[in-house]
Amino acid sequence: MSILARNLTRYAQTQTRKASAISYTSFIQLQQTSRSKNCYSTEALEQRYQDKLLEKAKAKGYESVEQLKEQLKDDIETRKRDLNKIDPLKELEDYEQRIKMSQNNTKVTEARGPVDSSKATVPFKTLDSFLKLEKIQDLSKQEIEFLWRARWANLDKVLNAVVPAQVFAQMSKHIKAAPTFVLPLPREIVVDAAESKNDQGMELHYIQWQNAGRNTVHCIITSLAEYKLHKEYAKPHTTFQFHKELINDKQIVLMNGLVEKDVNISLQDAQLLLLNIQRFYGAMGEESVPSQQRIRLLHDFANGSSDFSVEKLISLAQSMDT
Repeated sequence: MSILARNLTRYAQTQTRKASAISYTSFIQLQQTSRSKNCYSTEALEQRYQDKLLEKAKAKGYESVEQLKEQLKDDIETRKRDLNKIDPLKELEDYEQRIKMSQNNTKVTEARGPVDSSKATVPFKTLDSFLKLEKIQDLSKQEIEFLWRARWANLDKVLNAVVPAQVFAQMSKHIKAAPTFVLPLPREIVVDAAESKNDQGMELHYIQWQNAGRNTVHCIITSLAEYKLHKEYAKPHTTFQFHKELINDKQIVLMNGLVEKDVNISLQDAQLLLLNIQRFYGAMGEESVPSQQRIRLLHDFANGSSDFSVEKLISLAQSMDT
């Protein structure tokens, strides 16, 4: 920079500071002048405000302003919470943008296009679609578990489980409070293609719980990117079905899961998602500090709390602490 340019810069900065000082001084003087000319004292203004509040309180049937404030306290707190809520999906966009701008994802779940809304809806499958209820309801719990696991043996991209009734009940209270959630899935990222260097990134997946029928609960999983693109018409890549027909007689819930064949979601990916579904929805207990942190974060997401963060989600999902 030339000497002339530097001098001009210093001059401009000096003049700006002087102008700011003059403006600030004038503002103070203007305030003082206005106060001196004001015909209302602070006490008078406060009294007028209190009189109006008392008038409003009596119009609503209260004897004092304090009674009115006490009655409206819950409404005020509710409105504060509503105003402070965040949109969790909007919050996740910043994270996704950072991933897209800084990394080249090679194994991200591919978009599959929306569900064709013109097609007839296929009826959901109940437990009777897989095991005839009338033939198994007199069997022991152990025999039913053996038949259930045998039903899915040697099939590709399927999962199954027998869930104790008390564990499912524990999950159900959180499912009701938080019917949607997001979970991270590790993905390999190409850092340097020339040197074949890879790193690990995270892809977010959207979890939705649905009561398909009186005894059937579905947990459907879609990549968050696809859900945001197609909303309710997004195709799930993985579905877990929970069958409650035996919950009272046998104290068990039978679960089967299916990973779609035309997606790059492996069975191991689905197992990891299922593991974290259990951990965040309280299936593994609520006594330990990590389990309490996971459940709190789940409800933070559901309530739109500003305490929810993707970084905290990833940390708790990756942690081996139970």
